[in-house]
Amino acid sequence: MSAKIRKIATFTEETHIEGGRDITPSTRKAVAVAVIENPFAGQYVEDLTPLMDIGADLGGLLGARAVAALGVTPDRIESYGKAAMVGENGELEHAAAILHPKLGAPLRQAVEKGAALVPSSKKRGGLGQDLDVPLGHKDAAYVRSHFDGVEVRLNDAPRPNEILVAVAVTDSGRPLPRVGGLTHDAAEGKDGLR
Repeated sequence: MSAKIRKIATFTEETHIEGGRDITPSTRKAVAVAVIENPFAGQYVEDLTPLMDIGADLGGLLGARAVAALGVTPDRIESYGKAAMVGENGELEHAAAILHPKLGAPLRQAVEKGAALVPSSKKRGGLGQDLDVPLGHKDAAYVRSHFDGVEVRLNDAPRPNEILVAVAVTDSGRPLPRVGGLTHDAAEGKDGLR
């Protein structure tokens, strides 16, 4: 089963000033979002493999679109995240099936590497509801400067029988990081932690 995609949207965010200070270069985030039909809306289905396969397809598609939105090569991506919101006739498990078993591997290919777990969130919502996408360093989870998030919203999604799926990437950490810890430049990216 392939996803029945109603729409795809891509957003970018650049921070040029933070705390009254110029940010040079600006910190940048991109989010690619797909609104898909939920094939299991309104019914209990034991085997969610079709949603897992859809997750694999969307990981590559949305990851590539988010990277392209920043206009950088995949190796320049520093952090990533994923999230899904099911409409009212869906289950949170439908969002989990899309996000967890298979979406990560194609996303990692889209950003070259990705040793760390991909931060994620899932929720149930309706038209125009905000979806927070958590962000973390793609290769070293202990890089605190990259603990962040980005918010997306589509005014017409998700409908009751839909799922909104989002993948976010950045080419930097937060602007003006100063809470200490492992830095991006010092990260080894071998174990996904450091």
